[in-house]
Amino acid sequence: MANVEVSLKEAMTSIEGALGTALVDYTSGMALGTLGGGKDLDLSVAAAGNTDVIRAKVRTMEMLGLRDEIEDLLITLGGQYHLIRLLKGKSGSGLFLYLVLDKDRSNLAMARHQLRRIEAALEV
Repeated sequence: MANVEVSLKEAMTSIEGALGTALVDYTSGMALGTLGGGKDLDLSVAAAGNTDVIRAKVRTMEMLGLRDEIEDLLITLGGQYHLIRLLKGKSGSGLFLYLVLDKDRSNLAMARHQLRRIEAALEV
């Protein structure tokens, strides 16, 4: 089992094209840990904003009567992918992993696979 710091480092080093990553509590919008980012990518602001995205999707699913769980959300920008993976299980309830990728240097399918693997090893 890996802690938050180890998991974020794993995401940044094992996922090609990773620009930044965070573990976020979507009940509060607070980042529990961040790694990467920079002046053009404030991960704390992104954590709070993506919390609103998740809440909106959950509300929409409820209005539609969908009885399913969100696995991940993908936001595609001109030069980046923003991947939001909701954590499953008792220890990860209410949390999500957030990963920003350089679109030209990443493989989205492999990034999703690696993020699932990191989630499985994460102990919160």
